[in-house]
Amino acid sequence: MSQHTNPDRRRFLGTAAVTLAAAPFVMSGSLLAQSGDAKPSAAGAVRPGAHTSFAALKQVEAGVLGIGYAEAGPADGPVVILLHGWPYDIYAFVDVAPVLAQAGFRVIAPWLRGYGTTRFLSSDTRRNGQQAALATDVIALMDALKIDKAVVAGFDWGARTADIVAAIWPERVKALVSVSGYLIGSQEANAKPLPPSAELQWWYQYYFATERGRLGYEKYRREFSKLIWQLASPKWNFDDATFERSAASFDNPDHVAIVIHNYRWRLDLAPGEAKYDALEKRLAEFPAIAVPTITLEGDANGAPHPDPKVYAKKFTGKYAHRLLTGGIGHNLPQEAPQAFADAVIEVARS
Repeated sequence: MSQHTNPDRRRFLGTAAVTLAAAPFVMSGSLLAQSGDAKPSAAGAVRPGAHTSFAALKQVEAGVLGIGYAEAGPADGPVVILLHGWPYDIYAFVDVAPVLAQAGFRVIAPWLRGYGTTRFLSSDTRRNGQQAALATDVIALMDALKIDKAVVAGFDWGARTADIVAAIWPERVKALVSVSGYLIGSQEANAKPLPPSAELQWWYQYYFATERGRLGYEKYRREFSKLIWQLASPKWNFDDATFERSAASFDNPDHVAIVIHNYRWRLDLAPGEAKYDALEKRLAEFPAIAVPTITLEGDANGAPHPDPKVYAKKFTGKYAHRLLTGGIGHNLPQEAPQAFADAVIEVARS
């Protein structure tokens, strides 16, 4: 799940239950919309769980990886890159992809490093899960597929990665959809303690900091992941088949190493790579995001997440935030695929 580490981190994680803004509000930048609900698209409504597979699964060498990805829609359509988080995978977008494809978009949904069929090309490459590495993977994928510019959209790790790509490489990003908003972090910000009730929400992070935690996740990765799904989306009644479609991606041989390194790196308990130092230095300054953006939040998100009013000023271009009601949790694209797709369509056409 997402780690939120900007200078206002203590403000929005000061209590275990973070209160979201329940009504529209005006922010810096020109708003795309002020509605609390996503606008319906011409693509039609999609029911969560309506799809169980993608139009095509492909593989491409990109940077240090052979990246597995789902693709849908016309090859010459405007590109949308959909980025998943932990412990989820590309099937979070299995209902989103057909909606976007029907609307004329070329949809690319890659497995992040350590998930699915994505593999390191060399056994000598460090199994690094730091935020800069994940974002660089997206640029490498775009280069490999000869994608000059795309809408980027994601949740959890994927939202942070999308935020970074939009902030650092705005010339490659047409627009952004980010669940839970601005998630770019830094080790320095993570070093500052939170009140105990907020620290409690990060129990798994401290578990992963120990060798017992690494071994436990290795042995019980399915049970662990299902528990996170239940805690993060307490009102989402997913079935076993839905969980297993995603859980299969956790059998990736590098999955545990990437997850453990990701959370240990955040707390400066594991080193990053020197080649990312300059990028991490820029990210530690919490750069603004100027591309057109819609941020989304579910009203039943059980994972730690910031108050939208805290991060609003980080989006300096056209911007809108929407709260989705009806028991929508952390895995917003899979729980509310139509709303997520509508946000992508709207921001792409802004």
